[in-house]
Amino acid sequence: MALFGALFLALLAGAHAEFPGCKIRVTSKALELVKQEGLRFLEQELETITIPDLRGKEGHFYYNISEVKVTELQLTSSELDFQPQQELMLQITNASLGLRFRRQLLYWFFYDGGYINASAEGVSIRTGLELSRDPAGRMKVSNVSCQASVSRMHAAFGGTFKKVYDFLSTFITSGMRFLLNQQICPVLYHAGTVLLNSLLDTVPVRSSVDELVGIDYSLMKDPVASTSNLDMDFRSPAVIDSPLKLELRVLAPPRCTIKPSGTTISVTASVTIALVPPDQPEVQLSSMTMDARLSAKMALRGKALRTQLDLRRFRIYSNHSALESLALIPLQAPLKTMLQIGVMPMLNERTWRGVQIPLPEGINFVHEVVTNHAGFLTIGADLHFAKGLREVIEKNRPADVRASTAPTPSTAAV
Repeated sequence: MALFGALFLALLAGAHAEFPGCKIRVTSKALELVKQEGLRFLEQELETITIPDLRGKEGHFYYNISEVKVTELQLTSSELDFQPQQELMLQITNASLGLRFRRQLLYWFFYDGGYINASAEGVSIRTGLELSRDPAGRMKVSNVSCQASVSRMHAAFGGTFKKVYDFLSTFITSGMRFLLNQQICPVLYHAGTVLLNSLLDTVPVRSSVDELVGIDYSLMKDPVASTSNLDMDFRSPAVIDSPLKLELRVLAPPRCTIKPSGTTISVTASVTIALVPPDQPEVQLSSMTMDARLSAKMALRGKALRTQLDLRRFRIYSNHSALESLALIPLQAPLKTMLQIGVMPMLNERTWRGVQIPLPEGINFVHEVVTNHAGFLTIGADLHFAKGLREVIEKNRPADVRASTAPTPSTAAV
């Protein structure tokens, strides 16, 4: 059993280095579920846009546009999807932004001021989040790409100088559209690299089960996106500093099935994994049930019926919960490899010795043939006499029998 434990540790270490302990796939359908929340977040962030004051003069007219605020975001069309290799892409087309700002106009000695509602229409935003793994193993937004444009703006000017505003509106709204175009992408970049990353920082990377065992939830590599999925590979249990014990116990006699296509042997066993800390009681980590199916090839060699076993099917599961059975899936491959490397050679060494078929000394089987049928085997062979019957009989005759049958000296002399 010490060999089993050593093999299990080696294979578990190999699985830790090469295979993820858990794979999580985020599908396009899942994106639809989070899309609305993401758009609400985007709307809240766009409301924080700060547009510099727009001031200037045209002839004798002096104007100042200030306190520009985004009041609402109206979406006509939006898409959230994956882009190879590592991007999450959000595309908004033909949206509109509601704005409110303060106007001030001075013409000679005449002044006009107040607040105006405006709208930015034909808003298009295309932003991509590049996802990666940081040194601690967390998922991070490593970069944000962004393209944004506003096609047109409209402002409902009124008041004393309405006709003057109508004359200046094209110039003013063009300036505001230019400033708005310059502010959308910086807001989205800050939202992705700062705000979203602060949310991802709250995801625990490691969690302790008890004082001896921990679970590592860190990413093994950068997330990989396709056109329909985002795949993330997370690590097997955290490193354990205590020896590991594996106990394998058969629960019932093996079941043998003989068919014309071949012979199979089914085995059900319990597998117990425990920690063995120095100078401390054992700590059981898991208890599971193992189902194994082996193919058996029968052969008659000499006087022995021999068997060669090959592990074909292997499954482990928990009798306690479906969740624990799901957690055992990553161990299936290393445990099967351990059985093939460490257990099967020992079994085959024993089964290949075979079961002796009783034959007298000096007689062997040759030209052996083993044939499978439905539920039974037939074994055929020719007999080979390696020694003569007289030779074998004389060799194995008891000494007193040989003495009683030997010729007397007088008879010999005559």
